[in-house]
Amino acid sequence: MRIHTICVNYWPEKTGIAVFSTGRAEALAARGHHVTVCTAVPYYPEWRVASEYRRRPFAREQHAGVDIRRCPIYVPRRVTPVRRVLFEASFIASAFLRSMFCRPPDLLVVVSPPLGLAVAAVVLARLWGVPYVFHVEDLQPDAALDLGMMPRGRVASALFAIERLAYRRAALVSTITGAMRGRIIGKGVRPDKVALFAGWSDPECFALPIESSDTTLRTELRLGDAFVVLHIGNMGVKQGLDVVLGAAELTRKDPDLVYVLLGDGAVRAALGDAVRASGLSNVRIMSLLPQDRFLRLLATAEICLVTQQRVVADIVFPSKVLALLAAGKPVIASVSRSSEVARVIRESGAGDVVEPEDPGALSAAIGRLRADRERRRRTAADGRAYAQRNWERHATVDHMGLVLEALLGEAARPPA
Repeated sequence: MRIHTICVNYWPEKTGIAVFSTGRAEALAARGHHVTVCTAVPYYPEWRVASEYRRRPFAREQHAGVDIRRCPIYVPRRVTPVRRVLFEASFIASAFLRSMFCRPPDLLVVVSPPLGLAVAAVVLARLWGVPYVFHVEDLQPDAALDLGMMPRGRVASALFAIERLAYRRAALVSTITGAMRGRIIGKGVRPDKVALFAGWSDPECFALPIESSDTTLRTELRLGDAFVVLHIGNMGVKQGLDVVLGAAELTRKDPDLVYVLLGDGAVRAALGDAVRASGLSNVRIMSLLPQDRFLRLLATAEICLVTQQRVVADIVFPSKVLALLAAGKPVIASVSRSSEVARVIRESGAGDVVEPEDPGALSAAIGRLRADRERRRRTAADGRAYAQRNWERHATVDHMGLVLEALLGEAARPPA
């Protein structure tokens, strides 16, 4: 089977959606399918085109059995709502034109966001005479409204119209959590048309020691003997990371407690400005680390955080949750109690859920868990066991392969 995938984030990007888009494409190639991926030049999470691609905007590569076609895009230096629209529009147009010069596939797979790829999917599927799968990693228009990034009006109505078009014309709609699947079904899509393609935990995370005394890394990162509370991943609006700075403010007189924010994103500069203005010496903001050093830092952290704004519920599910539980990290989630993250933390026993946007509640939860080493060990073990049951890589990607092969019938199955 020839599979053509369009996704904005892909290898060599190492965070967020890219990890799963890459893993799924490579898994399909490993099953014997010919997989072509149309994707942007790498830019995320720094929001800066990687130097080796600046002079190769139309690069063509082979990696892990996948044929990769790069697309030039507009990447704003500072992300604003208007500039993000321009960024997404540039990729949609670029990916559509790049795909037109590819051999027609048997199946088209489109990863959203950006939601506007739905238009490209409908047109390409009609031109090629093939079915398409619309994979939803983020319910983009719902999130924009809930976060106040977009008012209700004509623009919002247009986005929801595009979303309805995408779901109606797709042969299959897939998403990453049961809550998001329920939200899509609630929009009028038949349940048998909505599949669950969950993410998976990085196998390397399962091998990490639950407790680590990496003095070398602590010295390199100026952590000393402090109790480390770690937040990893995207630093954007949805994360509501002001709550971490608020908790740090409440504990600024404690020399043995340090907060580490590791990653990049649209609000990183503003967070750095706030830390400097407040003189918070107990906060470290760090850029992404090479994989081996990142894993060492993850093993070193005593508690990890997941934060979201109050309005974020079942419209997103941060991939960091899969890594944190697999790594055996006690988690404190400052999130809405109705969110998918809260459900997973409660169900797994991996930590505590506190009221979002409440620095006092976050600080108090950190204090309680910090004082109870035995409970930290117990939540670490329970979280890792949950990740092994639910997010084992081979099981999740094999399920996806079987569903896609069934979509096209016996002819789609590769030879044994």
